[in-house]
Amino acid sequence: MALPEVKQSATEARLASLSLPTAGCTRDAREAALARLREMGLPNRRDEYWKYTRPDTLVQPEAPKAALFTADEPMMFDGIDRLKIVFIDGVFSPEASDDLSLEGVQIERLEDICCKDIHWAKELYGVLEAGGQQPVARPLAALNTAFASDGVAIHVTGKPSKPISLIYNHDSESSDAFLHHVIRVENEAEVTILENGPAASRFNKCMEIDIADGGILHHVRAQGRDHERRAATHMFARLGAESVYKSFTLTVNGVLTRNEQVVELTGDDAVAHVAGACVGDGDFHHDDTVFITHDAVNCESRQVFKKVLRNGATGVFQGKILVKEGAQKTDGYQISQSLLLDEDSQFLAKPELEIYADDVACSHGSTSGAIDETALFYLCSRGVPKKDATNMLTLAFLAEAVDEIENKALAEDIVSRLEGWLKRRS
Repeated sequence: MALPEVKQSATEARLASLSLPTAGCTRDAREAALARLREMGLPNRRDEYWKYTRPDTLVQPEAPKAALFTADEPMMFDGIDRLKIVFIDGVFSPEASDDLSLEGVQIERLEDICCKDIHWAKELYGVLEAGGQQPVARPLAALNTAFASDGVAIHVTGKPSKPISLIYNHDSESSDAFLHHVIRVENEAEVTILENGPAASRFNKCMEIDIADGGILHHVRAQGRDHERRAATHMFARLGAESVYKSFTLTVNGVLTRNEQVVELTGDDAVAHVAGACVGDGDFHHDDTVFITHDAVNCESRQVFKKVLRNGATGVFQGKILVKEGAQKTDGYQISQSLLLDEDSQFLAKPELEIYADDVACSHGSTSGAIDETALFYLCSRGVPKKDATNMLTLAFLAEAVDEIENKALAEDIVSRLEGWLKRRS
């Protein structure tokens, strides 16, 4: 079926501003991704999964400018011992990064593996993204696979002694960055991946994660600082038997953020938890779109998303649990909730269940509400100032999502940043 002329013109205009890397082991995957993109076209508001979020500024040829955050505020995770890998406006910075050597893991730049005809990442680059295009098209992810020229390949064979931290710094008000990471966690291996930083004026990131039987990956991400930034991120994860994938995202700023998670549980007894907390003020639009597929027996998935919105901010949640035929003993849980601190903000939710097995326990729920006036009155009657009481209740509302982080030090860092943001905005 031919693309509508409007969509085709917008797609070709965007592609005209980009150059396709053609060297090395990722060449075939890039060409296939470009073909997929031309077939589906870049998103517009007529697409079902974009009806709540305007993709215009994510697909136009030039990135809108984004002012740099200038306040003297320490970066996330600064107090945690970690291996730091730094990108500045989407380009790896060896001077700002640590040595990439760490026991139990091999880390290479995407640019370096592109020069090799044979590499383990060839079996992964673009593969999970391509699989994640059905049944829902994800054209911005295909755009990333085709054109991303930097990123890292992380091969985890043991249990590294500290987290691997991907830091995205933003130095140019007009930067337009693509990053693509591939991660392979081998049998019984375990790793923690951290991400933080504003990245660029416009940021398109894709991460493909393959977790073998018994492997464990913890992912904690913080998006914030530069408020005028725009981002579209994609995480594709494939889980083997008895593997664990847990991902948490904190978002506190950003005029437009779209985070997509596509998770497939392919081995029996696998566990996938995807969670997020965001607090938005004013011209803030935040979209979480999640698709979890159960394709094995006795697997567990959780989706926990909390959004605090005020002064006209908008939150979006689109979450789906698909249980395939034969995926018996599935335990699927999904909750999306918003706390609206005024009448100008809005929360748009589209929770979905699609089940083709008969021995499952699946549930979903979505609610929106205001601060509990009874609880607020109680705290104020005990001498707590109203602003402080509001912040306390807000943190309590977000707690279920933050509790998905297993590492207590990381969870405490997230809570402290939330407290600071709320105090500054009071």
